[in-house]
Amino acid sequence: MTDERIIKKYPNRRLYDTNQSCYITLNDVRDLVLASVPFKVIDRQSGDDITRSILLQIIMEQESGGQPLFSANILEQFIRNYSDTTRKGFTEYMAQSVNLFTNQQEAMREQMHKVLAGTPLDSWLKVGEQNIQTWQKMQESILGNLKPKSR
Repeated sequence: MTDERIIKKYPNRRLYDTNQSCYITLNDVRDLVLASVPFKVIDRQSGDDITRSILLQIIMEQESGGQPLFSANILEQFIRNYSDTTRKGFTEYMAQSVNLFTNQQEAMREQMHKVLAGTPLDSWLKVGEQNIQTWQKMQESILGNLKPKSR
């Protein structure tokens, strides 16, 4: 059995959380993402999984206010990479980059916790070594994907 929450989107654009038995907002869905709660958004009429569409709406709202995460130049690059020739490589690169960033953040949090509890110099040396190893693995993976495949 899965603990994935099912959210239904109704024709009136309202979102209904079937787990909580109440209507929710995009902000509530954003909170689920931030809390790492697994969920799926289903269009009530068609039964289609529209989770990606809802996540893009949340990103659009985030980008519209305050300080955006993506510059216009980055968004233009995203659009350019939708061509068939670059899509797969770009998708893999972005997934690896985001995973690397997330892993490094977690490693840094753990190291900071250890620094506060131990010898700072040893901890920083370990963080540096881990970062070098991670970057080398990512570079090897990316460069390996860029090699032309023999026919």
